Order: sequence, then C-alpha cells, then structure tokens
Amino acid sequence: MKENSGAELWRKAKKIIPGGNQLLSKRSEQFLPDYWPAYYRKAKGVDVWDLDNNHYIDMSIMGIGACPLGYADPDVDEAVKTRIDNGSMCTLNSPEEVELAEKLIRLHPWAEQVRYARCGGEAMAIAVRIARAYTKKDIVAFCGYHGWHDWYLAANLADDRNLDGHLLPGLAPAGVPRGLKGTSMPFQYNHEDELEAIAEKQAGKLAAIVMEPIRDHEPSPGFLQVVQKIAKDYNAVLIVDEVSSGFRLTTGGAHMLYGLKPDIAVFAKAMSNGYPMAAIIGKEEAMQSAQDTFISSTYWTEGIGPTAALATIEKYERCNVPDHLIKTGVAVQKGWQLIGKDTGIDFEIGGITPLSHFSIKGENGLLMQTLYTQLMLERGFLAGKSFYSCYAHQNKQVHSYLKATEDVFEHIAKGLDNGTLGEMLKGPIAKPGFQRLT
Repeated sequence: MKENSGAELWRKAKKIIPGGNQLLSKRSEQFLPDYWPAYYRKAKGVDVWDLDNNHYIDMSIMGIGACPLGYADPDVDEAVKTRIDNGSMCTLNSPEEVELAEKLIRLHPWAEQVRYARCGGEAMAIAVRIARAYTKKDIVAFCGYHGWHDWYLAANLADDRNLDGHLLPGLAPAGVPRGLKGTSMPFQYNHEDELEAIAEKQAGKLAAIVMEPIRDHEPSPGFLQVVQKIAKDYNAVLIVDEVSSGFRLTTGGAHMLYGLKPDIAVFAKAMSNGYPMAAIIGKEEAMQSAQDTFISSTYWTEGIGPTAALATIEKYERCNVPDHLIKTGVAVQKGWQLIGKDTGIDFEIGGITPLSHFSIKGENGLLMQTLYTQLMLERGFLAGKSFYSCYAHQNKQVHSYLKATEDVFEHIAKGLDNGTLGEMLKGPIAKPGFQRLT
C-alpha cells in the first residue's frame, strides 16, 4: 500500500472541523485510529479507492447503509444526471415529488399522504412534530435510536446533571433545554410491560410511540400488536422508524412483513441509494397536522432526491433487490459462525441479515476487533464489526472476504494464545462509540 494520505488529512480535519467530520459513525477512531484511510477518491459498486489510489472491497457499512444497490449505481445515476441537466432547483416544484408520493402510497396502502425531508434524523423530528401537533400532547415513548434532535436527546436529561447521558452512552444532551426533561421516555424492544408502564403513568399526555419495527431481534409473538393496541388505547400516534430497516427485507417498509399498521412511517437511507432523501408517510388525519405547525425548508424542494428515490425503488422492484440483500447477509452470518467455531473466537452475531454485525466477547474483544480491521485492510478489505449487504456484492466477493476473515482470525487466535495481540496492533484500540438502546 502507498502512503496513507487519508490519515494525514484526517488529522488536519480534526483541527478545523469539530470532531473531524459530520457523522460519528464515519470517524476513523471508530475503525482503526491513525491508520484508517478516512477519505475516498472514487467508489463504484463495492470497489473503493482512497486518496493514494489504494483499492479496497467494501465489506463494511456501505456508506452507513445508504447504498444498498452499490456505489454509483448506473441506473440511479443516469436518472439523476438527466434531472441535473434539466435543472435540480427551480422556482416551480419538481414533478417527481408527486410521482414519488403516489409510488410510496401504492407500496403502503394504509398511507394516504407524504411529506419529504433529506435525511433520517430530520424526518424523524418532523414525524414527532406532526404527532404532537395532531394529539396536542407532549410525551413520546420510544425504542431504539432515532437521531440527534432535541426531542430524542431529551431522554438523556436527568434530575441530577451528573447523570445526564446515562440512558444512551455516548449521546450527551449538552445544549438540549433542560425544560424538555421527561418528555421522551425509552422502553426496550420486546418489553411491552415497559411501554405499558409509561403509557399508564403518562395517560392523557402520551403523544407518540416511536420505534423501529425490527433491528437486532425478531419481535416476540404478539409484541408489535400489543404496541399498536397501546397506541390506540391511549390515543397516541404510532410512528415506525424505517430509516435503517426500510427497503431491505422487502420493497417498502419492514413493518408490512409483520402486519404492523402504523399511523406514520419514516424512510431515508436505502430509498435513494446515496442521494439525500427522506419521506414521512402516514394517514391523512394525522399528516394534515403538518399544516397546523411550521415545517418547511428550501432544499426539501430540490429535484435530485425524489428522482434518485424513484429510480432506486424501480430497480428494487425490477431486480428483487431485497432477496439478494437477505441471501448475501445470510451467507456472511453463516460464515462468521463457522469461523468462530473453527478458531475458538467467541462471536456474538446479530442484526437483520442485510444489516449484520458481530461483537467479540471477553476483555480483549475491542482489541481483537481493531486488529481484525487492521489485518483486513492490509488484505484489501474495508471491514469491521458490521456488514451491510448491497446488490453489488456478488458471491466471489463474499467468498474472498470470508476466506480473508478466516485467515485473519486464525492469526488473532494465535496471538491470543501466545499473548502477542498488543504487539500485532500498529496503533491505538478503536473507540466503541455510542450504544443503541434496543
């Protein structure tokens, strides 16, 4: 490999950009401190070239799950280039907004109206605003991770300032008004008793229940139906966060596979394959409350996002992309299981198959995880604890990735046996980052 210009640029970036970049999950310290290439020159399919023209196969998070078709998908890019040639912004509106709304409603017959944003976090904030405007109530019960906005981080405010942040490690609520304390309350997935307790305590105040339909675990029998009943019984808006799960298990929302009928669903990431786009879809009665409050932004009206979403969804339907994502994820998870059995490394594997991840148990787990990323990088793979499958991942890449992973963990197992793990690692151990509440 050539000199790592990306690591040098990352050091410079941290001096002039707070945190170094715009997304915690892309910071080099999360992967391989001091040695992660950090920046890309070109990305196509699953191939990535860094600033020094080193070539890698991306077997990690594919743009944090934003590119399920693969980088620079030709069909999506062709549609976007046509829209650019015809103008991406105008005093008049983009007709693709209407076409996309019709398509999303066709995919989700329970929904009747659609609003747009350009990223998942702001779309979730819009959904919560609509729910509060509709119910004229304030309290939100939530399960899982839903972005950086005040409504969500308010859950980390405590009576004792020294306890701020105790619910979601790594997500400090500095800058969130303390007056919001007690307005957002978490419950664990598959723990309907926790949600019921919140609803009973906040009877008459519960505006919304917010949750991912699925993330790491399958729903327990009847769990989602209980959630839906609690929402109905307490006149709360049920908001399903499909930012991560949407368009991976099926073309549309994962909630459809489980018979869940929300009042509002939120999509981003996978719906537009790397182009900024998000959608809030819902029942007319609730969605009309967007007119009773102020929700408006100039760049929510540009034409590239809806155009990319239309092309992406069309390819999903034409090529049965979710089936490929699932099969690829299954192959990788099975590979990890066999590697763990053969090498004696204690893996804990989770996630829906298109969004798979593993962790290594034991006191040296984070050290081994960091070393794995280092050794895989040397073998030409971007790899870490997560694997997000995409349509461009083919059997040959999965096979070579698993073969390299097995080789690496054999080396790690030997290092663990002879006590040389620390000597094998070139730089610092990676930082764990924030933890999801599931």
